[in-house]
Amino acid sequence: MDAENSVKEMAVITGGGGYFGFRLGCALSKRGVDVILFDVSKPVQEMPEGVKFVQGDVRHVSELERAFQGVACVFHIASYGMSGREQLNRKRIEDINVRGTENVIQACRKTGVSRLVYTSTYNVVFGGQVIENGNELLPYLPLHLHPDHYSRTKALAEMRVLEANGTLLGEGQGILRTCALRPAGIFGPGEQRHLPRIVSYIERGWFQFVYGDPSSLVDFVHVDNLVQAHILAAKALGATQGYVAAGQAYFISDGRPVNNFEFFRPLVEDLGYTFPTLRLPLSLIYFFAFLTEMVHFVVGRLYNFQPLLTRTEVYKTGVTHYFRLEKAKKELGYKPQQYNLKEAVQWFKAKGHGWKPQTYAPKHLLRDIVLFLLFATVALSWLPKAVTGLET
Repeated sequence: MDAENSVKEMAVITGGGGYFGFRLGCALSKRGVDVILFDVSKPVQEMPEGVKFVQGDVRHVSELERAFQGVACVFHIASYGMSGREQLNRKRIEDINVRGTENVIQACRKTGVSRLVYTSTYNVVFGGQVIENGNELLPYLPLHLHPDHYSRTKALAEMRVLEANGTLLGEGQGILRTCALRPAGIFGPGEQRHLPRIVSYIERGWFQFVYGDPSSLVDFVHVDNLVQAHILAAKALGATQGYVAAGQAYFISDGRPVNNFEFFRPLVEDLGYTFPTLRLPLSLIYFFAFLTEMVHFVVGRLYNFQPLLTRTEVYKTGVTHYFRLEKAKKELGYKPQQYNLKEAVQWFKAKGHGWKPQTYAPKHLLRDIVLFLLFATVALSWLPKAVTGLET
């Protein structure tokens, strides 16, 4: 992380078993850093030399303390509830995102970790309002205005991390310095959260329309640009750069705002499918997402289905919100490289994805529509009770 430091460093990545965490771990290892990937599940990829996996849960501070021994820097990536049905599991989101982050801070202070880089999100300031060329001077979105529990808890966690900056480490070991990176939507070859879900919708014949204003713009960030930003942030928390990042937050993206659906057009067309021409109003899709969440609230324990979209996903894909990179460029030396979806498309093709005559299955679509209408009928009959439950 610090080329001027002759002592070989050790870093821990919470959530290191995931797509981005593993990619970051590999990049750090190539730079001569000993890396511990801390996660509940082991990465499916082969572990490179210099990278070690430690199974653990951020909800257990004792497990974090054991993993943090002798560590110079922690990258806290682990989180829960970003998309799909996970967004509706409120207790697990709270336990991992807020209490888990508090545990990470506590473990850093007790074991003498001097640098903590937190992976936050655009969502800490965005809740469905239009933001054009936003910057880090924007205040946090008031907690009660967040349309989902994930965004609210990520904001709380970021606040905890930045408040911990400058606090004393245990037994006179120095000072804890912290910063937060707020990435846009992550993409890249092998990404396992968003792109496979999109491809599954395409292959099932569900991607029959787009929505929102065609001039709406959002940001994306390639995984390797995000890796670059994290490594630079860790350096900028050190003495050689005057601790310039200490206590700071930074928006991170590729710096090329684009319409969400146009961004994914190459993925659709290069896999051999037709890009839809039907455009629906954003308000209609938001109402559909609201109904879906109501249905899940009522029947989720019996049938934990994957929502087609949640309200937050509708806002994030259909409402303009993009941010400037000047602060990250100036203080971290961040220089985003230019990427596109070509690598990701090739990855999916290598996995056997692409248009096939038997791919489209109308009977499955009809079945899901019937199920949704049935559940919607039940949900609407329970609506006052359900709404009350969601707001408490």
